[in-house]
Amino acid sequence: MILVSVGTQLPFDRLIKTVDQWALARERKDVVGQIGPTDYLPKAIDYFPFMEHDRFFALQSKCRVMVSHAGMGSIITALELGKPLIILARDHLRHEHRNAHQSDTLRQFANLAGIYAARDETHLLELLDSHETLTARPSIDASAPREFVDRLAEYVQNTPHRSRRARLMAKLRRR
Repeated sequence: MILVSVGTQLPFDRLIKTVDQWALARERKDVVGQIGPTDYLPKAIDYFPFMEHDRFFALQSKCRVMVSHAGMGSIITALELGKPLIILARDHLRHEHRNAHQSDTLRQFANLAGIYAARDETHLLELLDSHETLTARPSIDASAPREFVDRLAEYVQNTPHRSRRARLMAKLRRR
């Protein structure tokens, strides 16, 4: 199964339309999409706007390849699950997002094994055509290293739990 997702904040019709047209042209019945808030209704892919997290994670775990916007949640999940991920950045100039951070994210992850950065819709189609040969990066551990957790706990325990405002108010009271 190929799982495509756009996240939960904004529509990304360019991504969904491209994957849907690819699935339609190739008569694919194994593409599932989380399409978010959109007016575009796919013709070939099974879709849903949103899904409860655990059910969506089960689909992510089961899929062969993930296709997504250049969102950090999708990237991290693909790395944790050891899934190949094709990403297409939302373009703020097309009003697909508020700024260019997804293009920056795409550039940062473009050379990471298991992440396939689509330059545009044509490149996305090429990557989809070769999806069976895409390989994943070995999965990463979803938990923090024990040393980090211990150091963080020590910091929290030894840091005064007073806000800057509370310290300033206490200082003013002493005057």
